[in-house]
Formats: sequence, structure tokens, C-alpha cells
Amino acid sequence: MRTPRIVTARTSRRALVAAVVAAAALSATSSNAPADDLGELLPDERNTIEVFEKSAPSVVFVVNRGVHRDLFTWRTTEYLRGTGSGFVWDRQGHIVTNYHVIEGASQVSVVIDEQDYPARVLGAEPKRDIAVLAIDAAAAGRARPLRLRPVVLGDDRNLRVGQKVLAIGSPFGLDRTLTTGVISALGRDIVGVGRVTIPDMIQTDASINPGNSGGPLLDSRGRLIGMNTMIYSKTGSSAGIGFAVPVRFIRRIVPQIIETGRAVSAALGASYFDDDVVRRLGLNGVLIRRVYPDTGAAQAGLRGTRQSRRGRILLGDVIVGVEGQQVRSYDELYNALDRHQPGDVVTVHYLRDGRREKAKVRLSAL
Repeated sequence: MRTPRIVTARTSRRALVAAVVAAAALSATSSNAPADDLGELLPDERNTIEVFEKSAPSVVFVVNRGVHRDLFTWRTTEYLRGTGSGFVWDRQGHIVTNYHVIEGASQVSVVIDEQDYPARVLGAEPKRDIAVLAIDAAAAGRARPLRLRPVVLGDDRNLRVGQKVLAIGSPFGLDRTLTTGVISALGRDIVGVGRVTIPDMIQTDASINPGNSGGPLLDSRGRLIGMNTMIYSKTGSSAGIGFAVPVRFIRRIVPQIIETGRAVSAALGASYFDDDVVRRLGLNGVLIRRVYPDTGAAQAGLRGTRQSRRGRILLGDVIVGVEGQQVRSYDELYNALDRHQPGDVVTVHYLRDGRREKAKVRLSAL
């Protein structure tokens, strides 16, 4: 029996080409469909239709292009690396999507109402798989101002398993495709493309396929509660197990990227050895490589790894806990610190020469 795997939901070039004919047929069919009387439909159907019609204009199609240079002629050729989804953040042209959707792109564009607009990557936080784009309508030669409808932000703190959700995106290049389902589980901790755990992800059985990455997961009132990011599948297509990044991370990180071009994280003010190095040394925790001057870690007296005058390696402090939360790896340290803001004072537990000690550390901005 094959082991199911976690895969991101970005559409590959082959899948996109295979969907072109189907997309054209679907567009023609939907555009000619008569307007039904909503009063004849069930309340749940009316709700689904109303949420889609209100929210669909906020959802965009994101295209990731690369450039190939011929080693003999030095000519460059543009090619399609993949596609995904995104949603409008504000009327100034900021678009939110997954980092893995635009990762490695030479050029990025955003398709809105069948119009292609060039975009630039303002910044990203790979550890939460979030990226922010800025579209440039003027560069596309559009005379009319671009009318954007920002998504309505919700809250993921009071979600319940069984609650209705709607996913809108561009699976296999079929833009503004709607699927519905329920919240299947909450609090899923899954390692993302940034190689650290994204905590409290929302699990849903709403169909999510390649191309849905970066699209919104909405509640029954059309409010954003998460961003569709990955699926659990044997084949790479939907198996009814999809995951979304909670909106609280998006609320915090996106404004930071828009304002400064990067996400701001709370940090101790030190660098660390890779986890595999620590394990080979027979240690359990996070080994400090270096403590940066004029940081909270330096002021608290934490020590980095150093070399004695005789050339002997003296190991630094091994962090084993933050605010009572056990720390056994860099992943756990990052997520423990991510619960706090720069300027907060936290209690750090560490091992020094085999003795367990603790110190108060004021967090710096990373």
C-alpha cells in the first residue's frame, strides 16, 4: 500500500495545458446559463450562490513564468513554471498567495477578469507559505483604473468541526472554480515548504486540487478563514483531505510585508546549528552557534559555541524550553517564539555544561 503524501496544490505546466479545452467549454457554458430564481432553491443553495457571487471577484489566477537561457546561443526563452490562485487584499493592488506558487519565478502575472497584469513580488514568509504581490495596471497599458474587490477578513479562533466552508480557486487552470465542504479537523500541525511546522492548519474535505494553492477558504458568510495550501493525497489530486493556513497568520504577516517588504519575527538574537549536527553530538535541544551583540540573548548572558586558545571547541548553550514549552528542535523554537512579539520578555531554559539554567530574554525583531 502506497503511503499518502503531502503535496502543494500548484498546477504544473502539463496539467494546465491539458485543461485549456475544458476551460474554454466551461466558460462558454457558464456564460450562457440563464439566471435562476433563487427563491426556488434550498436555503443552503442560496447561501452558496450568494457567497460565491460576492467573493469570486476577489479571487485571481496567478501565473509563474521562468526564463531559460541556451548555453550555446545565449538566447532566452520564457516558459510556464506553474500556476496557482490568490486573492485581493486591498484596492491598492496587493494580492496574497502562497509562497510556493511564486517560488523561483522570473516573472509573475495576475489574471483578473481574463486580463493579464504583470506583478512583482513584494515579499514573502516561506515559513508560513505566504507571499504578497503588487500588480501594475499601468505597465499593462490599461487606460481604465483597475477596480478591485478586497476579500472580507474573518477569524479562525472560534471555528468548529462540521462548519460549512467554500473554496474558490483555479484547479488545473480553471479559474474561479467553487468547491464546498466542511471543516474536517482543526489544529493540524504540518511541515510546510519553509521546512518548519505551520501550526493549527484547517483541514477540509472541500475539493482542493493542483492550482487551488493560494486561494481563499471562506466561511458561510463569505469571510476569509484560511488560505488553501496543500493536500494529503496518493495521486496528487484531491482525496478529500486539504489544508489551509489560518487567517490569523495572514492578518499579521501581510501588512508587515506591504509596509517593510518582509515579515517581522520575534528572535532571541542568535544563530543555531542544524538539528542533525545537534543529534550527532548526542544533545536534545537547539545548540547556539553564535550570539549577536546588542541583542536580548547577549544581554541575558547566553553563550554561543566558541574555540579556546588551545583550539578546543567549547559548545554553547543548548536551548530546551521557552516559557515552559519544551524545545527539542529549531522547528519547535521558531514556533515557540512566533507566539510572541519583538520586545516581549520570555523565559528561556537552557543547558550549560550539563546544568539546567534559565534567563529572561527580551526578544528582538528578525
